[in-house]
Amino acid sequence: MLKWEYALLVRRRQAASTDVGWELVFIWYGPDGSMVDVTPYGDTALAHLNRAGDQGWELVGMSEDPSQPGSSELHRYHLKRPKAASAPPRQRIRGVGRAARRITG
Repeated sequence: MLKWEYALLVRRRQAASTDVGWELVFIWYGPDGSMVDVTPYGDTALAHLNRAGDQGWELVGMSEDPSQPGSSELHRYHLKRPKAASAPPRQRIRGVGRAARRITG
């Protein structure tokens, strides 16, 4: 059965912290729970989505947070890709690694 892993790319337009104006910030939320600022890898959502696509991610949805009009924008890009197949559990073999003792009489 095919299993999926999911990630989230968040694009935030907010007031710049260093000077007057606006800045775009991109944050990647990985399937392992990591959160990484990926802003240095591109200045548009398309650049980030194309980069994710090169890594096997597929865009499955997009949402915008309408509760922050005017002062900032928040877009969420929902992605998925097939989860790598894990190796089947190894069977234990008894007696391996122990020297067998022979009884001679």
